[in-house]
Amino acid sequence: MAASVVTASGATLLGRLLGQIHSRFLTQFSHTSCLHTSAALNTKNWERKNRMLYPPQEKDEPRRPAEIHHCRRQIKYSKDKMWYLAKLIKGMSIDQALAQLEFNDKKGAKIIKEVLLEAQEMAVRNHNVEYKSNLYVADSFTGKGQYLKRIRYHGRGMFGIMDKVYCHYFVKLVEGSPPVVEQTTPFDQAKEYVQELKNRTIVYSL
Repeated sequence: MAASVVTASGATLLGRLLGQIHSRFLTQFSHTSCLHTSAALNTKNWERKNRMLYPPQEKDEPRRPAEIHHCRRQIKYSKDKMWYLAKLIKGMSIDQALAQLEFNDKKGAKIIKEVLLEAQEMAVRNHNVEYKSNLYVADSFTGKGQYLKRIRYHGRGMFGIMDKVYCHYFVKLVEGSPPVVEQTTPFDQAKEYVQELKNRTIVYSL
């Protein structure tokens, strides 16, 4: 009786062991194991804009300027700190933006400068831009990256969960000179703000 019980328990243990081996070593070679489920790392829509095809232009139509979309993902930096630098260079020429970032001592400035130099090289190599200085920053913004969870140890045996923050940086360069921005007075800006408040729609109001 005892021998049968030992044999049954041994068979159960062996079955569990074989199941673990199958789940660890055999399932990793399935067809879906190579698929990455992280949406932050798989979104390539920004780079796909470089392959956009336009209809042929007419003879009397002016030449369409080249557009270069470039980005860098999973930067070990805060998206909120990167936002100030991204908005600083928006609307500037490429040379002026590089000069502003050269004399900025922040970590994000060096990263954005590297991305701009990469985009400038792509413009000459892949987009038929004749002069690399004939570019301006049409769009520049940041996005939230994929955060990593880590343990923060406290006193008395306690612990908490902390996030290791990451961000994405996106830039769009357009061939040509930067557009001239109309200077508005503070009074005109106040009038536009009041008009926006008047035009808004309040849901469930009288």
